[in-house]
Amino acid sequence: MTTNPNPTQPRHLAQVINGQRTSDGAGVKLKRIISPTPSNAFDPFILLDEFASDEAADYIGGFPEHPHRGFETVTYMLAGAMLHRDHLGNQGHLRAGDVQWMTAAHGIIHSEMPEQTDGLMQGFQLWLNLPAKDKMKPPHYQDIAAADIPCLSLAEGGSIKVIAGDYTDGQTTVTGAVNGTATQPLYFDIHLSPGQQLTVPVALTHTAVLYVYQGMLNVDTDGGVLTAGQLGQLTDGDGIILSTDASPAKLLLLAAQPIGEPVVQSGPFVMNTMAEIEQAFRDYRAGVLTTL
Repeated sequence: MTTNPNPTQPRHLAQVINGQRTSDGAGVKLKRIISPTPSNAFDPFILLDEFASDEAADYIGGFPEHPHRGFETVTYMLAGAMLHRDHLGNQGHLRAGDVQWMTAAHGIIHSEMPEQTDGLMQGFQLWLNLPAKDKMKPPHYQDIAAADIPCLSLAEGGSIKVIAGDYTDGQTTVTGAVNGTATQPLYFDIHLSPGQQLTVPVALTHTAVLYVYQGMLNVDTDGGVLTAGQLGQLTDGDGIILSTDASPAKLLLLAAQPIGEPVVQSGPFVMNTMAEIEQAFRDYRAGVLTTL
């Protein structure tokens, strides 16, 4: 990935999307920010959900055992606790600040269930597509503790948690907890103080989006504004200019290399053709989805 540490062309806010309330799994209430679309407008991002509730009934059903094939899921917890189990007998306990980066690839069957019966449960799940050449490789995942995720304190206050990719300010480069994945993603959790400005370099070739989950954010220098619950798609440039007014803001910055291949998504599978989707369902019903 080529990133200019001193960007010269700011990206512009081309589209604003309001998250939509829905439910998934066993009735988990969430906000869907990016939905799968036939146009694959956010290539390689397929889906982005935010879950946030202190009502146990909104999340207690969790996500019972279900399959995946053909993409990666990234779960990032802000509050609460989640237990992950897969068909191999692996277990992962996600707590506040932790990340699970799961590459389903050929096939994983897993569950994600709350480890609490009261209190706040908050976090995000991202679906990140894989290129055709990687869709049928062996699956794997990383459970990353909050303490192992680099967090850079900014001179004017605020911080950047570097979950994936590299952040550079021209003098210092911080390498994230996840690197070397197929689409060269950036996944940053950025906290800005009141009256703060930040420029984040991104590769010209990357798809880039921002999701504000707290406060209000100014984007570029053309008067673009995002408020909590809104996602912005950013186009045409090698840097993203962010700023706040009198209040702080918290946001996710996601960027990745587009794959540029046909995408067919159906339920828990993301493949390149309908024939491959049908095969995935046949494999699951026959009990061989995870057989290499």
